[in-house]
Amino acid sequence: MSSVVPASVTRAQLAIMEPPATVGAQPGGVIARLPLQFNPSSLVLRKSSEWRRTPSRMAAESALPEFVGSGPRSLSMEVFLDATATHDDSVEKAVEQLMTACVPTPASLARKKPASPWIRLDWGTSSTTSFNGVLTGLQVTYSLFDVDGKPLRATCSFTIDEASVDTPGQNPTSGSMEARSTHRVIAGDSLPLLAWREYGDATAWRTIAEANDIDDPMVLVPGVELIVPGIDEPTRGGRS
Repeated sequence: MSSVVPASVTRAQLAIMEPPATVGAQPGGVIARLPLQFNPSSLVLRKSSEWRRTPSRMAAESALPEFVGSGPRSLSMEVFLDATATHDDSVEKAVEQLMTACVPTPASLARKKPASPWIRLDWGTSSTTSFNGVLTGLQVTYSLFDVDGKPLRATCSFTIDEASVDTPGQNPTSGSMEARSTHRVIAGDSLPLLAWREYGDATAWRTIAEANDIDDPMVLVPGVELIVPGIDEPTRGGRS
């Protein structure tokens, strides 16, 4: 009798990144990664388009709508935090990480161009809900406290508004020899999956493998931080 091995659950996480130093650039390094304790039960994705109609002189006719432009994507979600099993301060620490995405980073203040971090939801191979954006609203509802007043449960509701409008599947770092980011490996990660998230092309995993001297693209050690170069950036293997 054969046994069926259940597939491992892919955990969602939030990446909080340094904002771009210049307009049109990609975000800088990862400031923090917040693995979600529980995967979202629902995600609300919004996108708007603007149309214009020129009034028709004939009452029986209707002018054709003219496309004016498309608005950015907006992703609303709730994150549930629970520390009833450990009674530690993990709930408050997670909330503090989210709050860092609401204020300018020290690096942007040093450049005298205050900007809040960019944030992205990473969850499996999802591409419609995984985009670089900014946190436009955060509401935290604490629902359970320890005897000393420490929050043990919280629901965090927030919205991410798209900060760049690259065509889906387009490599955001293409054409830039200096563009690169980092990624901290979590359970279930693989190089093809990471290549799909970063470049929109799972077959581009060799770019990441060569930059990090990785032989097996399917075996990654959780906790290790990988360099994710621009797709056109020379890898270490290609340098003389």
